[in-house]
Amino acid sequence: MSAKAIWIAFGLGVAAGAAVALLYAPQPGVKTRRQLRRNFDDGVDYLEDAASCLKEQAESLSNEARKSFRRTRGQVADVVEKASEAVSGAVKGVQSMM
Repeated sequence: MSAKAIWIAFGLGVAAGAAVALLYAPQPGVKTRRQLRRNFDDGVDYLEDAASCLKEQAESLSNEARKSFRRTRGQVADVVEKASEAVSGAVKGVQSMM
């Protein structure tokens, strides 16, 4: 199941739960609306915090990937240079035998 489908299912579940809660609410409408507004604001704050945390993690992972890429690129360059030197040495050795 994709992340998008999970979030859609989550949203539908929240909406259904809210509808059932409103139908069976034993308190007056004004109090219910106030409570819903407060819960909605809490949910928005939670989602903003979660998004901020995910953004920080994504930036951290991106930085680590860049570092790994640079390190690997440097190692590959070293291996290519050593292989080139070995091939040059082998060519010179073969030429000196001729």
